[in-house]
Amino acid sequence: MRDVARLAGVSPATVSNAMNHPDKVSPATRDRVHAAIAELGFVRNSAAHQLRRGTNRAVGMVVLDVANPFFTDVARGVEDGLVGHDRPLILGNSGQDPTRESAYLDLFEEQRVSGLLVTPVGDTLARLRRLRDRGTSVVLVDRRVGVKEFSSVTVDDRRGGRLATEHLLGLGRTRIAFVGGPPRLNQVRHRLEAARAAVEAHGSGEVRYVETATMDAAAGRDGAERLLDLARRERPDAIFAANDLVALGVLQALTRARLSVPDDIAIVGFDDIDFAASAAIPLTSVRQPAVDMGRAAATRLLEIIDDPSSSVVHTVMEPELVVRDSTAGR
Repeated sequence: MRDVARLAGVSPATVSNAMNHPDKVSPATRDRVHAAIAELGFVRNSAAHQLRRGTNRAVGMVVLDVANPFFTDVARGVEDGLVGHDRPLILGNSGQDPTRESAYLDLFEEQRVSGLLVTPVGDTLARLRRLRDRGTSVVLVDRRVGVKEFSSVTVDDRRGGRLATEHLLGLGRTRIAFVGGPPRLNQVRHRLEAARAAVEAHGSGEVRYVETATMDAAAGRDGAERLLDLARRERPDAIFAANDLVALGVLQALTRARLSVPDDIAIVGFDDIDFAASAAIPLTSVRQPAVDMGRAAATRLLEIIDDPSSSVVHTVMEPELVVRDSTAGR
């Protein structure tokens, strides 16, 4: 900084203000400082700056599965919401693994990030409380934990589960399999509970739960293959997949088995990722407004960072059923 100050003909304090408080420096002086920075190739030592200040302006985010386009869309919405607020985003992927999730929470706590956005997979309530008590603002995304304590942005998973199941029932499909897991995830549990409630309200039919360890295409293929091992009369005539990646795996397995979708078995997914519409047989899916969820979560987090005493707010967005060939046929 002293070298920059010497070249620009200003004091080191003016260089600091030009970088950190540009409104305190005249445009002409600011231009001279930035020209000197460019000429010398100066890069600020952010680690030292954060150590001196005791906080980090970055925002940490832990998503459930970065391979799922739904979560990358949510992260894109978060970035949109942070633009213009000098809050860089650091993204971590738990991969649905509580141990990996814990490691990222450790990292973000060590880094003293100013805010945290997280879709919890493990029992994280105590950790989130500790982070909050140490000055890190927390917002939950796509899940609510400790409802009275942390703001959240979610979609109404139960309504989405009802939309999917009522659509299948309306098509005359009564032997419905729900494929996905693990059931410790609120999203999975709520969608399954809604499917069972819809069948009960309909007065006929059944929901068979096929639990999987993950929520990806491989899990969908495995779940579908287990169903295909059943006697033909016991097989479902419809499958409601916990998300679109699982649904795509189901579709692959049924296609390999030379079954017709939707004539033999109809399929509904959840999320409405881009791949759902472009699948070999376009998937009917429950659409979540992923980008809007991310943007809303970022906005709420910034509000809490500015005012840690602000009230807890739960934003619940509405899902929408998008009907395509996997249930409606061609």
